[in-house]
Order: sequence, then structure tokens, then C-alpha cells
Amino acid sequence: MKFSFRAKIYKVGINLCADVPRRITAQMTPSRGYIPVKGKIKEHPFEQTLVPVKNRPYRLYVNGLMVKGSGAGLGDSMTFSIEQTAAKRKDSLMPHDLKRKLVETNLMSTFTKLIPSRQKEILRYLNYLKTPEAKARNIDKVLNLLKDKS
Repeated sequence: MKFSFRAKIYKVGINLCADVPRRITAQMTPSRGYIPVKGKIKEHPFEQTLVPVKNRPYRLYVNGLMVKGSGAGLGDSMTFSIEQTAAKRKDSLMPHDLKRKLVETNLMSTFTKLIPSRQKEILRYLNYLKTPEAKARNIDKVLNLLKDKS
């Protein structure tokens, strides 16, 4: 189900964000408190996670790509359209090359012992690399890091 709302972009620390109305998040199902969504700010598409905030509405962080793509800025009231997603984000899936090398080197268990945020950081970085050479070079760096930990 798609929802549209208008919200003012404000700053928390160094991050830009917007509050998602409770009438919208009440119709969504959180997973461990968070709500994965895809949507648009103006006409710029994004994938984000709504973050719970104690005694406040869920917060949608507005990252640099969203700002650049939409022309939004601090203090602007923008129109957002969002819908909850159930699928894992593409950038958090393990690349086949990494999985194969982790199995070959018996480092899969070492990788899974990393804290979830570190695993996610590594997977996101590898998924955003464009050339196979860069991906292979960085997979080797990950393997060396894991060898030092094991």
C-alpha cells in the first residue's frame, strides 16, 4: 500500500530527516522496530528504513543522494511517497564471489561472527563497486581482515 505525505526536513545531529505521520506507520508492520520502505521524494526514488524514536513519530533519514536527486534541503517541506517493502535491500545481499571465497577459505563462520552492522557495511560497500577488478581487490581485503580475526 502506497502512502503520500508532506513533511519538513530538519536536522538531528549532522543528519537530515523527516517525520513520517503516525497515521501512516500505524498501518505498517515493523520488523525489530524498524520499517523498510521504498519510495520517492519529489520524483527521486529511494530505499530507506524508517527508524523508531521514543515518544515521537518514525523518522525517515534523508541521505545525500535523496537531497541531490530531489533538490531538497534543510527546512524544505517536501512531498514523500512510501510503501513498505518485505524484500531485503539489494545492497545487503552477499555477492556470489564473496560467498564462494568465504567458503573456499573456511572464513564464512568468521564473517558471520562479525557484528551485524559490520557485515552490512561490508556487503553494501562491495555491492556498490562497479568494476569486477575493484570487487575482487576489495574481497581480498575483506578476506585478509577476516584471516587476522580468526
